[in-house]
Amino acid sequence: MENVKRIIAVASGKGGVGKSTTSVNLALALKSLGHSVGLLDADIYGPSVGMMLGVPEGAQPEIKNQNSFVPIMAHGLQTMSMAYLVTDKTPMVWRGPMASGALQQILTQTLWGDLDFLVVDMPPGTGDIQLTLAQKANIDGAVIVTTPQDLALLDAKKGIEMFQKVSVPVLGIVENMAVHTCSNCGHEEHIFGEEGGQKLANDYGVSVLGSLPLDMSIRQSIDAGEPSVAADSKSDVTGKYLNIAKNVVAQLEAAPEVDGPDISFS
Repeated sequence: MENVKRIIAVASGKGGVGKSTTSVNLALALKSLGHSVGLLDADIYGPSVGMMLGVPEGAQPEIKNQNSFVPIMAHGLQTMSMAYLVTDKTPMVWRGPMASGALQQILTQTLWGDLDFLVVDMPPGTGDIQLTLAQKANIDGAVIVTTPQDLALLDAKKGIEMFQKVSVPVLGIVENMAVHTCSNCGHEEHIFGEEGGQKLANDYGVSVLGSLPLDMSIRQSIDAGEPSVAADSKSDVTGKYLNIAKNVVAQLEAAPEVDGPDISFS
């Protein structure tokens, strides 16, 4: 990890809010801004980053020094995922300590090249994996992904509280699926609610890093292994991800120095 300058955790309180999609496009957007970027898929139970980046099924990292992994390059990103070590059909039927051990292995035994940023796609929730990462890596900041829906916001609050508990700065909120525009008539609908991300940000005194639409092109590009930022550098969606990346960098530069996590729940 000595080659990694800054670590950004992308997290959510619940699944299905577009956290992994945001992680992948944020990493690509940071690269588009001229940074060297790595992407770690820390979702041990449901790794998906490889598929989203179009990494061929069955691709495995090169092993060096008998126990170290060479990251797999995808769209110019250095990537590592549990999906590279098992097949797509292999379920991770593991208890928490086993999953935490697997995360430690791919985190510390990956031969990361010189990186300005390592983006970590976290699993949903506030459990063992999140605490393991906070203990084993000096996270510079966390990005919380949510939809405007009340249920998602409720779980996102827990994610913010967790990072604050372990002294990891929360860089801000990414509001996903904020609005849907009808492709036939252009009518806009806030399917999952309106301004929920802004209200959450106000409650915790953090910024809204960006707001993304419920857009079919985002899903289609991810399913094709060509994420939005890589598929079309000039699209409106790519512009939104680039703005999010710029805001993340600005928040990191403004964040106070921290001594590291305080894992204490007394």
